[in-house]
Amino acid sequence: MKSSTYPVLIVAFLLFLNSCTSNSPRNDVEANRELIRRYHQVWSDGNVASLDSILAPDFVNHFLGAVDYKGVEAGKKFIDSHRTSFPDWKEEIVDMIAENDKVVTRYKSTGTHRGTFNGLDSTGRKVMISETSVYRIANGKVAEQWGFPDVMSLDNQLRAKK
Repeated sequence: MKSSTYPVLIVAFLLFLNSCTSNSPRNDVEANRELIRRYHQVWSDGNVASLDSILAPDFVNHFLGAVDYKGVEAGKKFIDSHRTSFPDWKEEIVDMIAENDKVVTRYKSTGTHRGTFNGLDSTGRKVMISETSVYRIANGKVAEQWGFPDVMSLDNQLRAKK
């Protein structure tokens, strides 16, 4: 082989490597962003059946101040329970940052307290809190979430004197 063909082979090899990684769902930042948009939509519309295509089977959720839960079925139960307390719960993404296998969202959550929540019976109050979550994506699904809701603000809004 001529030495002049080596640069061509190297460039071809590098282009091949780039095509293998840049089109991979695990490395597709825009696909990860869209996945997280879909996840927030589930919290807003309550369509927990769609979690099968969003969450990894071994999904783990770590919410600050709450018990961690694991798996798709636990995710469905958690969201259903939350939406029982706040049936009109909505999450509006304010900021989203994505890089490699991580996505971070800062979002505004709103809802009306219609069922028991953290031991407090329904108050009928409309609430709004700020939240931040960090997500890890693996094989095109959410594998892990670290959630940081402003629970103090939520508690204050629910327990405030009229």
